[in-house]
Amino acid sequence: MKKCTVGGQAVMEGVMMKSPTGIAMAVRAADGGIALDYKPYASKAKKGSFLGWPVVRGVVAFVESLTVGMTTLTQSAEMAGESLEEEPSKFELWLSKTLGKSVENIILGLAVVLAIALSIGLFFLLPQFISSLIFSRLAASSLAKSLTEGFVRLLIFIGYILFCARVPDVRRVFMYHGAEHKTIACYEADDELLPANALRHPRLHPRCGTNYLFLVMAVSIVFFAAIGWNGSFWIRILTRLAFLPVVAGLSYEVLQFAAKRDNALTKVIRAPGMALQYITTKEPTEDMIEVAIAAFNLAMLPDEEARACVAKNKAEREAAGQAGEQAAEPEQSPA
Repeated sequence: MKKCTVGGQAVMEGVMMKSPTGIAMAVRAADGGIALDYKPYASKAKKGSFLGWPVVRGVVAFVESLTVGMTTLTQSAEMAGESLEEEPSKFELWLSKTLGKSVENIILGLAVVLAIALSIGLFFLLPQFISSLIFSRLAASSLAKSLTEGFVRLLIFIGYILFCARVPDVRRVFMYHGAEHKTIACYEADDELLPANALRHPRLHPRCGTNYLFLVMAVSIVFFAAIGWNGSFWIRILTRLAFLPVVAGLSYEVLQFAAKRDNALTKVIRAPGMALQYITTKEPTEDMIEVAIAAFNLAMLPDEEARACVAKNKAEREAAGQAGEQAAEPEQSPA
């Protein structure tokens, strides 16, 4: 199997592929063509630096994945022709003037804040509240309480994924997620990168972010059980939030260990996350894989070549758009 240093993420009507040196994105635009974008990018978790240390690098990767993920999702919607063209509200304009930021950046920032608030509410406040209700009527040891809280959090996480999978727009994103996995699997198998070839490869992958999220949940159960159960609701919440970076870092190391080896132990570690990928990935269509391959090929190019490829794509798409507009103009009848 070929070694692949590219990882990906499904976005709106497309795929983002991240190499060690840049972020490439391919999106199926409203006109049916493929729009490309590329930005140089290097992780701050460099080998030999403090941010590249084990566990610490996992925290960095966690933060970077959230930041890159939100940014690329917003950009992909614009590339697909789904960006809102409404005039910004007076409140948005006031915020922009007050904070000295563009309206787009403010909206993205608010989306990030809301996403974090939702995550804290669903995966920290709600499990604590349910656990507190259970143990307000039942006596149990500190270990039993912590384990119960962790399993409640895990069930909420799985329920949330199942709910998202039923939303039509999210289901399409999950199909592009499958296209991303199949493309990388096709490359790793040293098969020619063609949509028909990639379709034959599995849509599950051991390096998937779904595996990582499950490991965060699993490691948190063990970690917080070791810390113990505090009688104060708010101290438990603050403790869980304070130690979340440590849990994320440890989970990252477990993921890397399991992804790079293939034995009985690593198969057991990967199994739950791989099973969840049956929900978070769906079988893609051939045209979706075409988009994923375009993103992958762009990510594999050297920086200068990738920039040139994007510039050429943009020029060709603009020329095609102008030609289409001219063809659509009605001919003027002679006077």
